Amino acid sequence: MLDRPHPPSHDLKTASRAPLTDPFGRSISYLRISVTDRCDFRCSYCMSEHMTFLPKPEVLSLEELDRLCTAFVRKGVRKIRITGGEPLVRRDITSLFAKLSRHLESGELEELTLTTNGSQLARFADDLYAHGVRRINVSLDTLDPQKFKSLTRRGDLEKVLHGIETARRAGHHIKINTVALKGLNEDEIPHIIEWAHDKGMDLTLIETMPLGEVDGDRMDHYLPLPGIRDRLEERWTLSDLDLNTGGPARYADISETGGRIGFITPLSHNFCASCNRVRVTCTGRIYMCLGQEAFVDLKEPLRQGASDAALNTAIERAIGRKPEAHDFTIEKRRAGPAVSRHMSVTGG
Repeated sequence: MLDRPHPPSHDLKTASRAPLTDPFGRSISYLRISVTDRCDFRCSYCMSEHMTFLPKPEVLSLEELDRLCTAFVRKGVRKIRITGGEPLVRRDITSLFAKLSRHLESGELEELTLTTNGSQLARFADDLYAHGVRRINVSLDTLDPQKFKSLTRRGDLEKVLHGIETARRAGHHIKINTVALKGLNEDEIPHIIEWAHDKGMDLTLIETMPLGEVDGDRMDHYLPLPGIRDRLEERWTLSDLDLNTGGPARYADISETGGRIGFITPLSHNFCASCNRVRVTCTGRIYMCLGQEAFVDLKEPLRQGASDAALNTAIERAIGRKPEAHDFTIEKRRAGPAVSRHMSVTGG
């Protein structure tokens, strides 16, 4: 059962208008929506060890999340990624996937997917597949059990690896996301790539992003990916691919492993020119850019019983404020992060 009633339903199809286009002519076809800021890990580059999470009344109900996602689908969004925090710790989360699967069945939505730390995958892999999920991104930064426990501050690597295997057996295509961290996992990156490719999984490397206060200085572990690619090319043959999966990664084939590797470089080489996405937090704030603080509140119209036309207007107003590029920088002894909110609040 969904966890909070909302105002009477409306015909979203009749309220829909032209597809979403930002001021720079980019079509917005990809929604990343967080269902919780909570997580069962405390990854050192993502959160402080002693996090204070949002009071539950501030978080959108599953019905509100469904209505919001549906509004975006009617406005031309073709891909929805469920994020967190850790989305699979949200109570009754499979009911949201069940609701959203109707858009897959109608053909209005091309893909429904999620990003997870993998800790709960063994429990939910079959249900997710039954509700139309076919691709899952798993965040995994090391294959060393002790290093994994240290980075996540509480995670169990074996549990994550079991979850990945369970999801693969259920039929999911798994992609591994690895944050490149100087002095922590940089020497392990080739091994993680070989492990992933040996199992038929793609892997994407990600530069650490300056979001939210964490314990320590991110600059100590910032690792520019162009240098990592140079080192990989001393070992393997990388061939660039003209591949668009709807996200910010640039992909290459590795001839020797037979797999693909992606590079997400928000700091060393931003990907703003082709940005086709927006993020909605679990509190209903739509952030038009991950790297800027501007947002539009969608929770207020949802909870005040706004018509679908009014909700559409709020969404269109937000897209009309989408900036051309982010403002990410990372500097030693910077007074604070480039963006004050944590990634777990925005949605990974």
